[in-house]
Amino acid sequence: MSDTRINPIGRRDFLGGLGMISLGAAVARGLSASPVEAGQRRKKWAPVSGRKVRMGIVGYGVCRFGAAFGFQDHPNVEVVAVSDLFRDRREGLMKACRCDKSYESLEVLVKDKNIDAVFVATDAPSHARHCIEVLKHGKHVMTAVPATLGSLEDAEKLVEAVQKTGLKYQMAETSCLRDNCYAMRRIYHAGGFGRVIYSEGEYFHYGTTPIASFKGWRVGLPPLWYPTHSTAYYIGVTGKRYTSVSCRGFNAGFDAYKPGGNKYDNPFSDEVALFKTSEGGSSRMLMCKGIHGVVIETGRVYGEKGWMEGTKYNGTMKQLPDISRPPLPPGMPAGGHGGSHGPLANEFITAILEDREPMVNAYEALAMTVPGIIAHKSALKDGETLKIPQYDPPKT
Repeated sequence: MSDTRINPIGRRDFLGGLGMISLGAAVARGLSASPVEAGQRRKKWAPVSGRKVRMGIVGYGVCRFGAAFGFQDHPNVEVVAVSDLFRDRREGLMKACRCDKSYESLEVLVKDKNIDAVFVATDAPSHARHCIEVLKHGKHVMTAVPATLGSLEDAEKLVEAVQKTGLKYQMAETSCLRDNCYAMRRIYHAGGFGRVIYSEGEYFHYGTTPIASFKGWRVGLPPLWYPTHSTAYYIGVTGKRYTSVSCRGFNAGFDAYKPGGNKYDNPFSDEVALFKTSEGGSSRMLMCKGIHGVVIETGRVYGEKGWMEGTKYNGTMKQLPDISRPPLPPGMPAGGHGGSHGPLANEFITAILEDREPMVNAYEALAMTVPGIIAHKSALKDGETLKIPQYDPPKT
């Protein structure tokens, strides 16, 4: 679904003094900007190494995420073993990943000394614990979102494990590698927005009944405990931080949010948060399940020198940087969530091969995740403004 929101600003007056550059039009005009598919056709993938990263993949539940990111199709990857707690799912994951070895749990798989890295696609409440277990066994790790589910203690433990081991950690936040968010990131770092005065991130996922989940973890989940599809539209663009938040909750009346309807004692199906940023700006981020029929993940950025909605940049920058996503290896699909799955897997593998930090490392992951935990606390306090803990890499 595309973003059809209409900008309330008087567009004709505003655009009179600014240049509007559509990413598609930029290609026709010869600018180094393009939609993702055109960009991937123009760019040719080149391997950075001949080495193969030996992967373990864990989790093949309702969303089938274990195989959805395409590790099995990457020329620099060998899927050594897979795991799921359920035998039929293990067998399905083995088939999908073209792998002939499986283990009955992550805790057993991580003991395999032939594995270099693990993709954790397990239940969200276990993400932090599972990633810490992987790191403790000397393996790099990529995890599905969020980095931690409602637990600041787990956030602290995760940072400690990353710092202690020095291994690669990446959270697979899909918004970061959607074409519009990635383009915003490139333009921001090239100076095309200046300081961001205001930004918006929206994750609408209408549903009167929860998606099936292991031990029912999705039933009545506080909306902004799952914030990263939205918060990526500021943190993933700028690399800056949220410092405080005021949040409001809403109850759409679904059974999962009635008194006693969930194990979180959460009354809210929808949460809308207003954050203060470290740049001095404001950021409105939401996760809503109660708005009828709407399922979309999108965002917008408004800065001193320009702004961007959807695929149009409006601002003072006349020549855009290259905003097309990195190309994928031949035969590796871009995948779901706006074609972000393949690029996320490729980013993780490339970071290992190049011995550098992945785009969404532990610090960026927690900067996208923890503000949502604090926002939910604010909503329970009727919008009280609360400070947000900061997770930054050690200064070198």
